[in-house]
Amino acid sequence: MNRLVIVGCGRLAEIITNAVVKGMLPDYELVGVYSRTASKAEHIANKMRQHGKMCAACHTLKELLELKPDYLVESASPAAMKELALPTLENGTSIITLSIGALADTSFYEKVKETAKANDTRVYLVSGATGGFDVLRTTSLMGNATARFFNEKGPDALKGTSVYKEELQQERRIVFSGNATEAINVFPTKVNVSVAASLASVGPDNMQVSIQSTPGFTGDTQKSGNQK
Repeated sequence: MNRLVIVGCGRLAEIITNAVVKGMLPDYELVGVYSRTASKAEHIANKMRQHGKMCAACHTLKELLELKPDYLVESASPAAMKELALPTLENGTSIITLSIGALADTSFYEKVKETAKANDTRVYLVSGATGGFDVLRTTSLMGNATARFFNEKGPDALKGTSVYKEELQQERRIVFSGNATEAINVFPTKVNVSVAASLASVGPDNMQVSIQSTPGFTGDTQKSGNQK
């Protein structure tokens, strides 16, 4: 039985908890959760206990890792991923991360790779909306290749970022053009898919990202392409 823990007790933690309770993950046991909001961690742990399953609501990452988990699911933030990645891998625990944007930091990315190899652990990227990762990976064999990534969003999705302006509600506009490394600095939580695509292919510095704001648009449109 694989021992599983979660950092970040939001919607994903609820989904995983429900799956464990319903027996949909027969090879995994959820043994612990951690959130900087203690009440959220306690909520998940109590839900497990109500179904006769032991789950610790941990107060620190150290306490969580002392449970000796096989896998840690990170669903908190890029900052949390940067904080927990190295000690988790050194603990012999593999990571499943949603905060792919943290890996756009090439120095951090290299440290993560080296630490994972040294401790026989892995980091799994949740690819989300990007299909064809195997195709994208072939780009890494093409030498000095670059790639393009186009992302269309509605203006409301850009609120709270430096590019948002009220006129975007009425006017279609390219609001960002640059590489994936630059994109994650401007949109820390909104371009995980483009960063994941870049890590699967040419790297964040060689992935050119364009983001278009379209009035009335809901959801996300993602398109990628390679060029020599």
